[in-house]
Amino acid sequence: MAEIRGFANGPYERLADVLSATLDDGSDLGASVAVTVDGEFVADFWGGWADSDRTAPWQQDTIVNTWSTTKTMTGLVALMLVDRGLVDPDAPVATYWPEFAQNGKEGVLVRHVLSHSSGVCGWEQPVVQEDVYDQDKSAKILAAQAPWFEPGSVVGYQAIVHGHLVGEIVRRVTGRSLGTFFAEEVAGPLGADFHIGLAPEHDARVTPVLPPPPLPFDFATLDPASPMYKTFTGPPVGADFANTAEWRRAEIGGANGHGNARSVARVQSVVANGGTLDGVRLLSPETVDRIFAVQAEGVDVVLAVPVRHGLGYGLPSEAVPYVHDNGRVCFWGGWGGSLVVVDAARRTVFSYMMNRMAPGVVGGPTAEKLLTVFNTI
Repeated sequence: MAEIRGFANGPYERLADVLSATLDDGSDLGASVAVTVDGEFVADFWGGWADSDRTAPWQQDTIVNTWSTTKTMTGLVALMLVDRGLVDPDAPVATYWPEFAQNGKEGVLVRHVLSHSSGVCGWEQPVVQEDVYDQDKSAKILAAQAPWFEPGSVVGYQAIVHGHLVGEIVRRVTGRSLGTFFAEEVAGPLGADFHIGLAPEHDARVTPVLPPPPLPFDFATLDPASPMYKTFTGPPVGADFANTAEWRRAEIGGANGHGNARSVARVQSVVANGGTLDGVRLLSPETVDRIFAVQAEGVDVVLAVPVRHGLGYGLPSEAVPYVHDNGRVCFWGGWGGSLVVVDAARRTVFSYMMNRMAPGVVGGPTAEKLLTVFNTI
């Protein structure tokens, strides 16, 4: 069996057995898993390889691009501003970002952005990948365009732009970029090795991602005017982009966070524990409660699966039946299968981060296997 390092207490050893098996059968190349209960780690282990040649083992401090798991960090930042009374979820985005009111977006509310129902799922053409790395330019494009559907009417996944939208609100309100605010107000106080915008000195610890098969959509048959087509093609984002310096340096709060299972679980334990962890208060219990009030639900017009969103986080839906719902569970995952699940009723966090990306757009086979076992503990 593949060697697993770290620790898993008592029944959580079963999770280590699952990871060992997926490393053996090739489902995973390298990965890490962490679980917290009441803010304390009861499992924190890793195994496999940090490179496709299998010459560099995944280490305790190995980090990886977590794709859309980053959105849980961006959601936490937004909720911190709500908690401080700096942002009202029911206010128009233009209250904080006046230029955003252009082209029929004056009715887009902050809560629409936080629940993927803003109608701004991606960028209007022309746009190129370099624009994604430039917050100023990308925000100007988003401010100028019209929504792709009536805000609040349906769900449309803000795949890449989510962090640019929230990030611009953060910048207008605090004077700091999303990545800077996160580093100074979240990662630093919590001692969490998670980064939105990665400094060069961390490059040596990054394990490159192995791209998955193409997305399961036939773009030749899609309406070019549809939100799905425009989101995934404007510009098209390749998984191998994550392995470039340009991607790492940018602050893409919807997709380019770098961390591991430990750091993701550490940060999200704040939510699981009523907003405070080890004396660091980021949210009030009342603001945590707001996460679980449904803001938008239905078949996502970008992902083509049924989803539910609370304020800043995804809520369990039939698209991910292995994410159990007790009314106090929130989660989100990344392209390729990374996943973090926060259970505020049980005060637990489950986190899985990996470098071999699985097929599909929601979840992955290893995350499902791990969480299925976790749900029985």
